[in-house]
Amino acid sequence: MRFDLMTLFPESCMAVLGESILGRAQERGILEIYCHQIRDYTLNKQKQVDDYPYGGGMGMVMFCQPIADCFKAVCAQVGHRPHLIYMSPQGRVLTQQRARELAQLPELCILCGHYEGVDERVLEELVDEQISIGDYVLTGGELPAMTLVDCVSRMIPGVLADQVCFTEESHFSSLLEYPQYTRPAVWEGREVPEILLSGHHANIAKWRREKSLERTLRLRPDMLEQADLSDQDREYLASLRSSGNTGS
Repeated sequence: MRFDLMTLFPESCMAVLGESILGRAQERGILEIYCHQIRDYTLNKQKQVDDYPYGGGMGMVMFCQPIADCFKAVCAQVGHRPHLIYMSPQGRVLTQQRARELAQLPELCILCGHYEGVDERVLEELVDEQISIGDYVLTGGELPAMTLVDCVSRMIPGVLADQVCFTEESHFSSLLEYPQYTRPAVWEGREVPEILLSGHHANIAKWRREKSLERTLRLRPDMLEQADLSDQDREYLASLRSSGNTGS
């Protein structure tokens, strides 16, 4: 899968996206990640990309022209028009389900705004959707864009060592992940649950499922409405609720 980020800080983005799992996936040719400097497409000698907003107000707004020309260059490199996402607190909040849907696309182009954002005409003419990573405001769109790339990339076959790596994670099945432990078996007097040391895979799987249900009921009960639950899961949740034991 190919990602193109349009940004004022391409070096910062590549420094992060070139590391760890995403870096190895690029080395193996599973992912292609390109960061494009929007300033390279300005028409003024000062490489200015923004100006004060019409009507007054605080901050600066990014011009249409360099963004549009940068996107045209991306389209030419890709060979067609990729799906363009603008990272914005006004967008729909990113979910695991949306990440799975986006992972089905061959390419994604992501626009990183800065200052007070971009000229509204860019959103009207070029952007296909706006995505937020939460109900708060950041200085720029680079961190949200890298979050989106990381989240979507994990859904691409071959990026992780095994599909189980992401199918058992929190949110993938609308449940929070079960508790995880590693060596030593006893730390500061706290022991790893005995069942995890038993080697009995069926019992361990049952314990993990129950702990996922307990944790979701306690921390994010709203997620249970969307979860794919079996009759056994529902019976277990009912027993937790009736006993008042939600793992707290």
